[in-house]
Amino acid sequence: MGRFVEAADRHQASFLLAFLEDYVDADNPVRIIDAFVDELDLAELGFARVQPASTGRPGYPPGTMLKLYVYGYLHQLTSSRKLEREAGRNIELMWLTGKLAPDFKTIADFRHDNASAIQIACRRFVAICRALGLVGGGMVAIDGSRLRAVNTHEKNYTKGKLARRKAHVEESIARYLAELEEADSAETRPATPRIHHLTERLASLRGRLRELEEIGQQLQAAPDEQVSLTDPDARAMATGSDHRGVVGYNVQAAVDTKHHIVVTTTVTNRGHDRSHLLEMATAAQAEIGAAEMIVLADRGYYEGEQIRACAEAGIIPMVPKPNTSPAQARGFWSKAMFVHEPETDTYRCPVGAQLQKRFARVEGGKLISVYFNQKACGACASRALCTAGKEKRIRRWEHEAVLDAMERRLQATPEAMAVRRCTVEHVFGTIKGWMGATHFRTRGLKNVSTEASLAILAYNIKRVVAVAGVASTLKAITG
Repeated sequence: MGRFVEAADRHQASFLLAFLEDYVDADNPVRIIDAFVDELDLAELGFARVQPASTGRPGYPPGTMLKLYVYGYLHQLTSSRKLEREAGRNIELMWLTGKLAPDFKTIADFRHDNASAIQIACRRFVAICRALGLVGGGMVAIDGSRLRAVNTHEKNYTKGKLARRKAHVEESIARYLAELEEADSAETRPATPRIHHLTERLASLRGRLRELEEIGQQLQAAPDEQVSLTDPDARAMATGSDHRGVVGYNVQAAVDTKHHIVVTTTVTNRGHDRSHLLEMATAAQAEIGAAEMIVLADRGYYEGEQIRACAEAGIIPMVPKPNTSPAQARGFWSKAMFVHEPETDTYRCPVGAQLQKRFARVEGGKLISVYFNQKACGACASRALCTAGKEKRIRRWEHEAVLDAMERRLQATPEAMAVRRCTVEHVFGTIKGWMGATHFRTRGLKNVSTEASLAILAYNIKRVVAVAGVASTLKAITG
């Protein structure tokens, strides 16, 4: 037989271990799932059927079903059919569920019927991380990522897409009508199969045109002028990796920089990040329990009111300003080259002239002051480098001092954005890797949020096991 390792004989009698407990090591992460779910008050969290009915067929305990799902997301088994198969052959799952093997429909219905309760339960794990001292460093990094929904680009409509598709259908109808007219004029015998084919295609295209007209009516009624047919809550969002963008959801996460634990997450169908800074920062502050907290975010979160509100809440935001200056794009000096002097409330231009505050007005709900010096600009030899008008005008928001202070903090800590990247971006890379770079499996914002919560919980469990170990985590769970 050579020097290969010899396999066991399938017909050899053996004495297997008598207890399921003996198949699961003391440091197996599955024990964390079991202890974590057992410590939850499922009735308080809002799970259905915590108390079994006295009549009818007995159901599966909600705690067992939750354990099944947490185990599944921890081991990249997010499909209810895969979980059904694993429950009948996986020793760890047999130990975790007590050899219960619900069918895929029961598994899928549990996630759908207990969506909100599952999300709350997943957030409870952050308290365990706090008890272990893995969060609370006073600094979090925030980022968002667009993940695909169960909705293709062809099933998503905007006004532009609808106009293009209607034009294509109308062009096809005109072409088929011309072909049908040509076939009729050249044919003296009864209708041939070609004429039947053209007639059927025309009927199909006219039906398609009626469908597009109905979708147009739905677009007019939609508040954001978007309609998705498969998943009504999914929206088209721009991404840097695909020129078409993605039809899906924007998953937001706040990650503690100490040990990269995700402290809070939310899912939205708004494609931009600029309205999420305050929401994510305050939620992270509540989870960490810090009186003052530093928040790191990228340029997509830069929005004046959001930054000011964070500062008022005791949160120190650090968000780089995006370079959107139209003057610089046209080859002129940018606003950054003009220095505001708070003592005199004036701006000093690159050649040393002072621009005084001339008037103020409300623009977009914000009080904006306008600074210029017509006399100095008229005699300035560098005006061609500054503006194409008679004088350079600088606009300043009434609360722009908050933005200036944040800019000085960023200049004093140039490593801040590198810390942000290393903290939060790998979280989404890991989760997308577990998902196989595919889409969410459920439809609707509520159900997708449940999927995201389970994925984040699985990530946090792996981080805790890697940093603190199974024994310490079990001790923190059971008290």
